[in-house]
Amino acid sequence: MKNIRNFSIIAHIDHGKSTLADRLLEYTKTVGGKEMQNQVLDDMDLERERGITIKSHAIQMDYVQDGEQYTLNLIDTPGHVDFSYEVSRSIAACEGCLLIVDATQGVQAQTISNLYLALDNDLEIIPVINKIDMDSAHPDEVEDEIVELIGCDPEDIIRASARTGEGIPEILRAIVERIPAPKGDPEAPLQALIFDSVFNPFRGIIVYFKVMNGTIHKGDLVKFVNTEREYDVDELGILKLNLEPKQKVSAGNVGYIISGIKNSAEVRVGDTITHTARPCSKAISGFQEVKPMVFAGVYPIDPEDFENLRTSLEKLQLNDAALTFSPESSVALGFGFRCGFLGLLHMEIVQERLSREFNMEVITTVPNVSYKVYDKKGVETEVHNPAGLPDPTLIEKIEEPYIHSSIITLSEYMGPIITLCLSKRGVLTKQEYISGNRLELSFDIPLGEIVIDFYDKLKSISKGYASFDYYISSYRESKLIKLDILLNGQPVDALSSLTHVDNAVSLGRRMCEKLKELIPRQQYDIAIQAAIGAKIVARETVKQVRKDVTAKCYGGDVSRKRKLLEKQKAGKKRMKQIGTVQVPQKAFLAVLKLD
Repeated sequence: MKNIRNFSIIAHIDHGKSTLADRLLEYTKTVGGKEMQNQVLDDMDLERERGITIKSHAIQMDYVQDGEQYTLNLIDTPGHVDFSYEVSRSIAACEGCLLIVDATQGVQAQTISNLYLALDNDLEIIPVINKIDMDSAHPDEVEDEIVELIGCDPEDIIRASARTGEGIPEILRAIVERIPAPKGDPEAPLQALIFDSVFNPFRGIIVYFKVMNGTIHKGDLVKFVNTEREYDVDELGILKLNLEPKQKVSAGNVGYIISGIKNSAEVRVGDTITHTARPCSKAISGFQEVKPMVFAGVYPIDPEDFENLRTSLEKLQLNDAALTFSPESSVALGFGFRCGFLGLLHMEIVQERLSREFNMEVITTVPNVSYKVYDKKGVETEVHNPAGLPDPTLIEKIEEPYIHSSIITLSEYMGPIITLCLSKRGVLTKQEYISGNRLELSFDIPLGEIVIDFYDKLKSISKGYASFDYYISSYRESKLIKLDILLNGQPVDALSSLTHVDNAVSLGRRMCEKLKELIPRQQYDIAIQAAIGAKIVARETVKQVRKDVTAKCYGGDVSRKRKLLEKQKAGKKRMKQIGTVQVPQKAFLAVLKLD
């Protein structure tokens, strides 16, 4: 056990984690020849196309130093704020981590938040400055920032280039010398932490775990503590590039188990595996429960696909524990699910994965956040959907979630960023210079204001130089009202939204104008209205397509033409009574990008 090292790689998005992991695998000869490619651990097409890591990936390397053989378990993690739950799970299975900082960009918001996650778990931190071969690199300044951030000695910081391979031997030596070996007793009762799982259509659910205490053998009868289910260990092994079967996995090591589990509800990330015959005294105090930030309705385009969508979401949830869902129905869209996501990128990725991996085409409604609604008797209810809001006469007050955000940027972009945050009802709480012309701005902003297009706007006004990180701080009372969209007098619940009273009229007007462009014309007028309660605050009309019924009249008495027009008018009136207006999918998406 003294020769095992478990470590993860953490950094801000695009600071070179996956490339560094490639070099480590190459140097230790874990991967070579035809298997070697860029982003070797990112096995989803989506990850390669976007150049981001979405899932944490575990892999074992063998490394020889000073004539002694070491086993290194590496877990590569995502860098985007929407996937920070993946990072927290990886950190729970490690004793140390590499903190990567880009030599051209310096310390960014997600670097700091991931660092705090690692410090909370008492991990040994090895700081690495990456991309020192770039022309625009300024490693000395970045070194000063890191020293100020974590209080280490400048000699502890390793300078490397994941592209050229410079500094890789020093990183491996530091991993062996600085990161402590895992603690644990191979003879004690089995205690293993589940940190991930994937669904395989032929083998069932493959569970990834880290053994804290004890030893697990092939053929053992094991029990999952929280779900109280028992299974036989059909196959057991370690995680190389492919799964590598073994007869046993002991304390301190990371591995996988296959027991023919078919039902996704039986496996929970953070659960403890133990032996049935000799159970451990208590479960591992595992992960914090994931708290979704953004909620949206996901509906199948064909109502008959409802059960297929449920199965697809269950399988996806195994691989992405941060996704939550529960059934709901909508008048406009039929039966579907109310899904909880960690952010907008997470929502986009889930939608894309449903389409690619499960062939499910879905409609996603306008995303919103959860609100606390108090009635006149003081009873609190949590509302995720504007349709679930009680009658306004019964509501005493509504509280919305506020986030504490940290924005790191260059001083020249400070003005536009403060203007943007204030326009989103933000309050500036702190402003301090980190080094040179880089500063950190802290804001308290309502979460509902940032879920749609805040991140895109921040990136565009700062020319990509602002990094953003946040956490939920509290719920505060706000003047919120429900804005309904009516089509020919009928409310479309999927387009309803909860908004601040100051923004309601302008939002209603913009939504009506946008829907007028997108809803196809019919043979009768379509009235699009925005309403707050019974009061209409905006209206647009999609004009009818006129069919020329008098075209066949050549000459003759005018009464013949009038008779035909009256007949047409009566038909249109009847059509309007029974006609339903189809809202196209792009209308739901366009509402997200209103500006």
